[in-house]
Amino acid sequence: MDEEFRSLADRLADEAHAAGESAAFRALLATDDEEALARVLVERERPLWAREMAAFRLGCGGDRRAFEALVLLLNHRDPERCVSAAHALARLGDPRTPRAAAALATNSLRTAYALHPVRLLTALRAPESVPALMSTLERLLAPGDPHWRVALACVEGLGRLGDERARPLLETALPHPRLGGAARDALGRLGAA
Repeated sequence: MDEEFRSLADRLADEAHAAGESAAFRALLATDDEEALARVLVERERPLWAREMAAFRLGCGGDRRAFEALVLLLNHRDPERCVSAAHALARLGDPRTPRAAAALATNSLRTAYALHPVRLLTALRAPESVPALMSTLERLLAPGDPHWRVALACVEGLGRLGDERARPLLETALPHPRLGGAARDALGRLGAA
């Protein structure tokens, strides 16, 4: 059990216990039956903890039936669910993942939940990554924008991706009080990634 799975299991065990479903949790945690896990994703009245467990396990195992559930979790209001979903999506290997992450990152109505899609785009290094990070960062550079953590993740991601197309935008971020240092670092990495 890797660290991310252990963290997920601990968190979901608490949720299942609080709902009086500890036995169901243990059964879902112990099963190696991918069909049983896939059924959890489509059965009615399954609790969120069960769907998350099934999607995470299937996604980390490369089973694309988990894709839709993981994308929904990536856009969840609970950051811990987003982290787990991003981890599983990065391992899933589904070609739809970069486009879905880009759509979530660039959705101006969901900017408060864009941090993990932005980080996932950076990890994926897909053709969609740089344009989506640039688009998101550009709209977050307005003075007083409250989503500076998302903007910072964009700046850091663009530095890691090292694409020269980001240079003008990163230069624009230099005077920003919360982004300036990261923008300098990112500019120093351009062309080196």
